[in-house]
Amino acid sequence: FLHRLHGVAADRADAARQALTAGIDVELPTMDCYGEPLLAAVEEGAIEVAAVDRALERVLRQKCELGLLDADWAPEVPDEIDLDDAESRALAREVAERSIVLLHNDGTLPLSPGGRVAVVGPRADTPGAMLGCYSFPLHVGVHHPDVPFGVSVPTLREALSSDYDVTYALGCPVTGGDDDGIAQAVAACADAAVCVAVLGDRAGLFGGGTSGEGCDAADLRLPGRQEELLDALLDTGKPVVLVLLSGRPYELSRQLPRLAAVVCGFYPGEEGAAALADVLSGRINPAGRLPVSFPAAGASQPSTYLAAPLGRRSEVSTVDPSPLFPFGHGLSYAPATWLDVSATGSLWPTDGVCRVRVTLRNDHDREASEVVQVYLHDPVAEVARPERQLIAARRVSLPPGETCVLEIGLHADLTSYTGRARQRQVDPGDVELRVGTSSEQIVTTLHCTLTGSRRVVGADRVLTPEFSL
Repeated sequence: FLHRLHGVAADRADAARQALTAGIDVELPTMDCYGEPLLAAVEEGAIEVAAVDRALERVLRQKCELGLLDADWAPEVPDEIDLDDAESRALAREVAERSIVLLHNDGTLPLSPGGRVAVVGPRADTPGAMLGCYSFPLHVGVHHPDVPFGVSVPTLREALSSDYDVTYALGCPVTGGDDDGIAQAVAACADAAVCVAVLGDRAGLFGGGTSGEGCDAADLRLPGRQEELLDALLDTGKPVVLVLLSGRPYELSRQLPRLAAVVCGFYPGEEGAAALADVLSGRINPAGRLPVSFPAAGASQPSTYLAAPLGRRSEVSTVDPSPLFPFGHGLSYAPATWLDVSATGSLWPTDGVCRVRVTLRNDHDREASEVVQVYLHDPVAEVARPERQLIAARRVSLPPGETCVLEIGLHADLTSYTGRARQRQVDPGDVELRVGTSSEQIVTTLHCTLTGSRRVVGADRVLTPEFSL
């Protein structure tokens, strides 16, 4: 890439010289530059042998530390290798359940048991809808269409069929499609109590999908005719629950006022369909929180919650960049009740720890799950700072009727930033700790003053909060 794409190296040998000198010890996955071009450059004196020796020593040292060069070492090769054992699937199920985010709900979810449900959309009945572009079936298996998938990945249509009277229609592919397909999806809703529209991306690599490495988007509307399909389903007057299986956040502002609910699964993996069905049915309480923001109307790209003040809504621009769903957002069927948020004191030494206490109670008859989020606001600094920055987050699970106190220890190093001297520093002065359920839903703002002298911090800075329950 240094030679072919970036144009900073004259040829492959020059690329090898620059990379090796910069400390890149290994070229993967092939030896385009570190093979013959590197050998020729060393023999011509263009690359010092010492640079090769340094890389060699570091690679061999790692192998020695791992025991790979021990005289008695041999790889353990079992007679049979189970790549999809019960323990792995149980873990996949837990991860999927924790990752699914309920973005919007007018009370339609959970679905009433045993009802008639129209399940439509291009992601409703294909195993690949659950997997990202670097999963083995979509990364390697796609080049071998005659080889079986190799792992069981149920679809959402299959997962819902065990609990509901399901009518299915494709509607349209991820890209393309015709009017007849959309009409069939509308017809499938005729006798249904609710429609579950499963839309999103086809994961792939370098143009092989609508999402994935090398698969960019010119705008953030749903790919192909999916937005048209969604509008047609909404026009039926039936409650529509959108299940989004995608690799990026899409702009849903035009449809949101008419949607009964929105559930985002991103790519939830091999147990994703079962986890989604459990969320839709209410067997599990949705617990995921957004690691990105969903853009609002007219946005051409998702903004980061880490924007400086001028990157947010202000009087200097006519464009409101506020997100439709903010970073950290996620709803629940049984939200925790916030009783109190406090700090042990307002004075915070620049080399000390501030302790925040959050008291939560579960007033429901099922387990409640909350993600307590702490954001730092630094009103005055040497350089422009994010208007808010996540410095601590902790999931708290509460059985019915229980109350708990979460204590969070925040070292002053968490307020450090790179100043004008290009050193990471902790400044004395006023800061705010905004504690809440997302970057926008703040329950309490704590005002603190960092006291003492400015500290320059290094690689040993403490950036991990302490939690105790």
